[in-house]
Amino acid sequence: MLKIPRRLFTTTRYLFHENPLGLPRFNANANAKVKASGNDAPQMPRSQKGLPVKQNIPNVKNIILVSSAKGGVGKSTVTVNTALSLRRLGKSVGILDADIFGPSIPRLMNLSGEPRISQTSGKLLPLSNYGVQTMSMGYLVKDEQAVVWRGLMVMKALQQLLFEVEWSSTLDYLVIDMPPGTGDTQLSISQLLRITGAIIVSTPQDIALIDAVKGITMFNKVNIPIIGLVQNMSHYICPNCNHESHIFKSEGASRVAKEHELDVLANVPLDEKICFQSDLGKPIVVADPESPISKCYEEIAKAVINFH
Repeated sequence: MLKIPRRLFTTTRYLFHENPLGLPRFNANANAKVKASGNDAPQMPRSQKGLPVKQNIPNVKNIILVSSAKGGVGKSTVTVNTALSLRRLGKSVGILDADIFGPSIPRLMNLSGEPRISQTSGKLLPLSNYGVQTMSMGYLVKDEQAVVWRGLMVMKALQQLLFEVEWSSTLDYLVIDMPPGTGDTQLSISQLLRITGAIIVSTPQDIALIDAVKGITMFNKVNIPIIGLVQNMSHYICPNCNHESHIFKSEGASRVAKEHELDVLANVPLDEKICFQSDLGKPIVVADPESPISKCYEEIAKAVINFH
């Protein structure tokens, strides 16, 4: 297996618009390296007429998007714990971190280091932990290094993460941790891939729900079915007296879901255990799988399984 030298990501000399991740190219017949052309995967929509034909990702049965138009609502934590819950329910699962600028999956999954490259296909090989395969831009750059790229480079890197990862076995579910917003990444993924469904994560306060509605509108516009809403940081339960407090108001997600004829998949509490375990790289579903919090994520996973 080949190894990606990190210098590819620390100097512009090695970066090309058609191959920003610096992956080697192989001649399909001779197994020899060839100059990167960037033409083997579906192309990002730029100036061509019409929309690209939607593709399947090899070895992936279902693609689930976890999205939030607002940042900081706990989307990546929901992504990881939902994926791990799917794994506990007997499904083969992968996580793809589509946030090029702010990847969170490596820390949450307690993974680091550079991915290897397949000697036969030239594709990235996922890093795995807790029985789940993962791929992230966070494996390709140092923690303190910022990715300062214009849109074309970002979109091409996203394309490589989508189509140039060699998932080692057939995945029942690939859970994609989307970046916040409703921009280029969201549009490109919706146009390039056949998506099974999307989960929208929000917190209860109005300022977050306003953006959640934008996310609903976006998925409706691009014809991606919505599995439901997750209200994160829904309430706080006092560890001493078990009193339940709604710090960020209550029932906000229920109201929005009702207005848009959607389901609320779970009301995940605000609990220090979730944050503590996430920082340790041992998510709550792994650390305490029978806890009430883990059961919330299990409900989300069951909704995903029952959706199609």
